[in-house]
Amino acid sequence: MNIAIRYYTKSKKGNTKKIADFVSEKLGIDALDITHPLLEKVDRLLLINAMYAFDIDKEVKDFLKANKDNIGEIVNINSSASGSSTVKSVAKVADELGIKMSEKEFHTVASWIFINKGRPNEADFARLDQFLKTIA
Repeated sequence: MNIAIRYYTKSKKGNTKKIADFVSEKLGIDALDITHPLLEKVDRLLLINAMYAFDIDKEVKDFLKANKDNIGEIVNINSSASGSSTVKSVAKVADELGIKMSEKEFHTVASWIFINKGRPNEADFARLDQFLKTIA
């Protein structure tokens, strides 16, 4: 199975990047930010993102639109300080573009200012490790 990892973050805190680096290390696949287009068709895109203002960022939507012909299926991996998952927002865009969306998703809370301090933590990464075993 051909898998690619792309992530998007605009946070200085780096929670999404930490998650992307963890996934990359566990799967042995480079995690690149979404400024790197998919140069070939992939069976599965692991899209690592976060919730900003109750939605995914326009940059994520633009990436999916620009790369739709090279994406077999999206697996959503995300975090947010609010506790809200991005899966519905990603699924909506995927549906509009005709991209298959996996039913499997990983979500965790993340720290922001004084909210959810220390998250994601070891327990979150242990859950992510187990999740990755179900999709890779």
